[in-house]
Amino acid sequence: MKSKKSFYIIIGFILVIIIAISFIWFGSYNKIVKSDIGVDEAYSNIQTQLQRRIDLIPNLVETVKGFASQEKEVIKSVSDARAAMMGAKSIEESAQASSQTSSALGRLFSISEQYPDLKSNQNFIALQDQLEGTENRIAQHRTKYNESVKEYNTMIRLMPTSIVASIMNFDEKKYFEADEGADDVPEINFGK
Repeated sequence: MKSKKSFYIIIGFILVIIIAISFIWFGSYNKIVKSDIGVDEAYSNIQTQLQRRIDLIPNLVETVKGFASQEKEVIKSVSDARAAMMGAKSIEESAQASSQTSSALGRLFSISEQYPDLKSNQNFIALQDQLEGTENRIAQHRTKYNESVKEYNTMIRLMPTSIVASIMNFDEKKYFEADEGADDVPEINFGK
């Protein structure tokens, strides 16, 4: 009788351990999946704003062409940067193309200083304001994305979620980072 009672106690203890491990496993898995979805959502928000920027650039370029057609090199750099953004397939490519675009747009906006008629053109001013607002939203979404990546990467490295992440092949995510030299001031040459 005593051995049968001990047997049931051991079985009960094993079942409690299995249930506890199951709760920890599924809880950890669900937290990782939720965080992974958060990273994807944050990246999607960046992509939405980058697309908005891409959509605004042709109108801006056409407006500048009307006033400063001799600035072909700057206009071409903006068009090339836009094409690079449209062709970006990964976070790294998006970050690199975004930096290239920001630099090209900076050069384009600086041209307006040389052309008073362009600088006072209502279409140019409106497009410039829209792009500046879009740039601010891109910066906010990049910050949110990088915060989501940090949370996710931390989660998959901490115990017990690291065990689940390792077994279920959850890999670290990459941050949305600017290229080296992206903080350098672009060099402007007005043919002087």
